[in-house]
Amino acid sequence: MSEFNCPDRRRSGIFNRPMALIAIIVGIIAALTANHSRAATPFPDAASARFSVTVSGQGPDIILIPGLASSGAVWDDTVMHLKGHYRLHVLNLAGFAGEPAGANTDGEILAPSVEAIDAYIKASHLQKPVVVGHSLGGLMALMLAKAHPEDTGKLVIVDTLPYVGVIFSPTATVDMVRPQAAAMRDGMVAAPADAFRAQQAAGTARLVTDPDNQAKLLDWSMTSDRRVLAESFYEDMTIDLRPDLAAINTPTVLIYPVAAGEDATTTEATYQANYATKPNMTFHRIDNSRHFIMLDQPAVFQSALESALK
Repeated sequence: MSEFNCPDRRRSGIFNRPMALIAIIVGIIAALTANHSRAATPFPDAASARFSVTVSGQGPDIILIPGLASSGAVWDDTVMHLKGHYRLHVLNLAGFAGEPAGANTDGEILAPSVEAIDAYIKASHLQKPVVVGHSLGGLMALMLAKAHPEDTGKLVIVDTLPYVGVIFSPTATVDMVRPQAAAMRDGMVAAPADAFRAQQAAGTARLVTDPDNQAKLLDWSMTSDRRVLAESFYEDMTIDLRPDLAAINTPTVLIYPVAAGEDATTTEATYQANYATKPNMTFHRIDNSRHFIMLDQPAVFQSALESALK
C-alpha cells in the first residue's frame, strides 16, 4: 500500500487495517490448464485495450476483476477451484502488474474501463454473469451495476466500500478528501524508484500475512505503470457511490475480513452503515484475514464465494 501521508487507521475496527486501494498489489495471470481456455486477449484490441481477458472452464459465466495494481493472478486459486463448474473471465486491467497500459496511458481510467466491461459482456453475449470484484474491482462492479443494470445477475464484492474516503474519517466527503488524494497521486508519480519501493513494501506487509505473498504483491506493484496506478488511486478516492446505492438493485454479497485483534462488531457495523441504503445486500465475514482474503484464507474464501454464487 502506498504510504503518501496515509491516515492512521488504528483507531478502531476497519480503520485498523489498510484498504487495498492505496495498497499495491498482485502480478501476471498464470496460464490456465482447464479445457476451453485461451490466452489473455486484449479488449477491444491491443492499441485501445482497457484490459485483457483470460477465459477458462465451462458453465455459468463469472467475471473476476482484481483490485488496484493487481493482476488477475490474484484469482488463480479461486479459478482452479471453480473452473469445473463455471466459465471464468479473469480481467487484467491495463497498466497494472506488467499489463500494457493501452488506452489507460492518458486520461480517466475507471469509468472508461467500466464501459469496456459492459462492451465485453455484450460482445461476448454473456447472459447476466456474476461479477466478482476485489477492492477497486468491487467499486468497478458497483459502477457497472449502476450504469448498466441489465449486464449482471449478481455482484460479489470483496472488501470494498462504496466510498473508500471513509478510511480518513467516517464523515469524509469527496471535497474533504480530494486535496490529500491529489497530493498522494502526485507523490506516487514523482517518487524515486527506491523510495516508491520502500513505501510499497511497508504497505504490502499490512495487506496479506504470508511473506511470500507480500513479496509477490511488491513485485506486481513495481511492475505497474506508475501513471495508471496513481490516477486509478485518485479516482478511487474521489468516487462516492453512497448516494447511488438505493438505485442499485442488483443482488450483492459483500465478503469482508476481520484481522486478528480487530473488533469484529465495529468492523461489521462500519460496513453495514456504509451500505445501509443498498437493497438486496448480504454480508459475509471471514475471520483471521487481512485485505487479500483469497490469499490469506483461500479455502474459506472459496467456500464463501461458492455460497454467494448459489
